[in-house]
Amino acid sequence: MSRLNLAKLFTGLILVLGLHAPVYAQDSGEPRESFFERMFFGGNIGLQFGDLTYVDVSPLVGYRVTDQLAVGIGGTYIYYRYRDFYGEYKTNIYGGRVFGRYYFVEEFFGHVEYEILNLERPDDFTFNKFTRENIASFFVGGGYRQFIGDRAAIELTLLYNLTEEAYSPYQNPIIRIGIVAGF
Repeated sequence: MSRLNLAKLFTGLILVLGLHAPVYAQDSGEPRESFFERMFFGGNIGLQFGDLTYVDVSPLVGYRVTDQLAVGIGGTYIYYRYRDFYGEYKTNIYGGRVFGRYYFVEEFFGHVEYEILNLERPDDFTFNKFTRENIASFFVGGGYRQFIGDRAAIELTLLYNLTEEAYSPYQNPIIRIGIVAGF
């Protein structure tokens, strides 16, 4: 048998054995959760009415990669209206986000998030007109979750926007209260 054929045989045996090894190592005898059992859903709603009307609807969907690490995506829609003696201004703000969470213990977690919102801002040349622009934000922070059942919790999250811009709709710190279910 030539050296080339021996090398091919050896490589093939390693690949075959290597492909089977992870299957045996993962079989702990405990039932595994399906993809959908590791998903969670939720979000938050913010409301304010009066001279300043603010309605925020921000749903999210996530996936528990491990018992401590979760990742997800979410959307944001904000209706904003402000009235004073000069008149009325109203706009719609919308966008999306991706996030990651690490649960230090069952109730406390660290949170990182990247969000892009499309919003109106005053035009740089004609201040009485507005132009739409995408504003990116990078949030870091943490939170606490209080279970209200086996698969549902209320979450309080405190975030800080590291890329705060002049036209960002947020002021530091950002406080969110929401509900998640399905984890």
